[in-house]
Amino acid sequence: MTAFVPSRRAFIGGSGLVLGMMLPAKGRAAQGPAPTRFQPNAFVRIAPDNTVTVIQKHIEMGQGPSTGTTTVVADELDADWSQMRSEFSPANDPLYKNLAFGTMGTGGSSAIKESWMQMRTAGATARAMLVSAAAKRWGVPERAVSVSRGVVSSGPRRATFGELAVEAASLPVPNDVALKTPDKFTLIGRDLPKIDSRTKTDGTAGFTMDVRRPGMVHSAILRPPAFGGSVKEVNDAAARAVPGVIDVQTVPRGVVVYARDTWSAMRGRAALAVDWDFAKAERRSSEAMFADYARAVATPGREVHRNGDAVAALASSARTIDETFKFPFLAHAPMEPLDHVIEVMNGRADVWAGSQFQVGEMTAIAAVLGVPFDRVTLHQQFAGGSFGRRATPDMGDGVEAAMACKAYGFKAPVKHVASREGDITGGRYRPLTLHRVRAGLDAAGNIAAWDQVVAAQSFFIGTPMEPMAVKDGIDGSMTEGTEDDYAFPAMRVGQHIMANGVPTLWWRSVGHTTTAFVKEVLVDELLEAGGKDAIAGRLAMMKDDRLKGVLRKVVEIAGRTKAPAGRARGVAVHKSFDSYVAQIAEVSKGADGLPKVHRVWCAVDCGTPVNPNVIRQQMEGGIGFGLGHALYAEITLGENGRVEQSNFDTYRSLRMAEMPDVEVAIIPSAEKPSGVGEPGVPPIAPAVANAWRRLTGRKVRRLPFAHPENRA
Repeated sequence: MTAFVPSRRAFIGGSGLVLGMMLPAKGRAAQGPAPTRFQPNAFVRIAPDNTVTVIQKHIEMGQGPSTGTTTVVADELDADWSQMRSEFSPANDPLYKNLAFGTMGTGGSSAIKESWMQMRTAGATARAMLVSAAAKRWGVPERAVSVSRGVVSSGPRRATFGELAVEAASLPVPNDVALKTPDKFTLIGRDLPKIDSRTKTDGTAGFTMDVRRPGMVHSAILRPPAFGGSVKEVNDAAARAVPGVIDVQTVPRGVVVYARDTWSAMRGRAALAVDWDFAKAERRSSEAMFADYARAVATPGREVHRNGDAVAALASSARTIDETFKFPFLAHAPMEPLDHVIEVMNGRADVWAGSQFQVGEMTAIAAVLGVPFDRVTLHQQFAGGSFGRRATPDMGDGVEAAMACKAYGFKAPVKHVASREGDITGGRYRPLTLHRVRAGLDAAGNIAAWDQVVAAQSFFIGTPMEPMAVKDGIDGSMTEGTEDDYAFPAMRVGQHIMANGVPTLWWRSVGHTTTAFVKEVLVDELLEAGGKDAIAGRLAMMKDDRLKGVLRKVVEIAGRTKAPAGRARGVAVHKSFDSYVAQIAEVSKGADGLPKVHRVWCAVDCGTPVNPNVIRQQMEGGIGFGLGHALYAEITLGENGRVEQSNFDTYRSLRMAEMPDVEVAIIPSAEKPSGVGEPGVPPIAPAVANAWRRLTGRKVRRLPFAHPENRA
């Protein structure tokens, strides 16, 4: 008897009952390839069937850049949304580099911001060439030709883009084209459906987890149980005896088991007996690290920012505080764990992955495989989330997959997949961080002094990105957001870059997740201590009118209702990635003694709102992501530096029933678009903490809220 094992995609596509939502055919844009006919630039391709394909240089992880960039192109092109398509670009820096990075990459909420003018120009160029082709065909001046919803016309004459594609392809590409003024936008600013919704619903969108190659083997790695450990000796007899296991090999990062399927590889890995060498391992517990960091912040550290004399202002203050905040390691835990498929044949390598740094990762993989970069082909896939996890400065996950493929001797394609436990215990966390703030109020109750010191490790040090990211011994990501929002008369910010053997990484909104919490919690407390209103007091200190605008707006939308008895509200506001976000959270005390968040109001100013639907989704998602981690999540190292969490039973996330109602207001703007993937995260934790303090009188100095220190 032969068992039928459908692929995950075949199951989605062919099941009798699938719960989900299908977009109506009208106005729906689909994902998929189209034949090449007219391609005036690297980003736009128009086919005879009248489809317009936008080539995407950014990875699509659910955050919406494919929809955003396609919207921008379609608007300048005057296309109809139903004719738009999208596909991923190859790994090619000269054509597709991130203009902010100098290489291909997605991160820092930069996708729409950095490609805004590039995509507008690409669409406008294609439009100009179609107009020229129509004018030439009809013998009329170009000014007599108009374009609307994918149709080119002049008087009674009409032609689709597809009908003009071949003629347009023969024309020279103009060097300078006129762009629309904002009042002429027809798609930008509209709630368009996501361009990939249909394929993600019907199962045709490609994820690395779905890739199957002829003869492919599956690999799973066992890493040392303490970071920095290495393999001393392996007994693989029991692993090799597991049905389906093909081979076992040692690589620099651990021991890899190869099998005919993932489950067999995982069972074989569990059967390994490995003697580890911990001579160079990080053996401290999280608590020992916090103690070391606390000793560091007793001194000023390397100066990052100074205005006025904070030391003198503290000395002359009528009232001072001295507070310490602790933030744990946090895992990203995307729904799709890290995965790669690598196939090497005839001196060429093919890689299937959702790559966040396409050229950097392919370069690193090529080096491990011993294949020239120009003989490596990336087949870019959708990714099931990242939150920063797929963007390692040392390209470590691609390197590990390449090591696994090489160790197998290139005998077959290798699919290297991290288990959920392997992902959560495998490092690349948000760094453990400690802040110390001394602040002072003058006799009138105004904040007169602010001295802040941060201790954390830099995830850039020792990677190729160190020269770009660490300047004069300062890692700006550790202290970003500390001095942007409020005009304190005297302020100093310092940092200590701490040595730590735990591999860390940027995490959704990076340093802003800790700096926003410290800033907004202490500002709230100091305003109250000085007899100031939480809103008026903030407005009086703010540097930026756009920041004031989101604060006023969130107060307006939250002010339509009053908090019921037994609940309290808290506010927080923060600028990150050039976007401004204010949030108000309504909180009660839950049955577990923790905050229960019922409602969140959010106002965001992200410049020109390209797709309000995506903006709202990202604010809602950021609030849920930030809230779950603030309430429950932490990665802790216990005895001998071993991670104590391994899956969602011990690394707690927000559950569906715990998601609050969220109302999002988007500030109208003609400014250049800025990021939305991350800025919704930083304000939610301090907003909840401020509401919690008003409700219970408890001040939160350590995250998550569930930590025992907050229950004492």
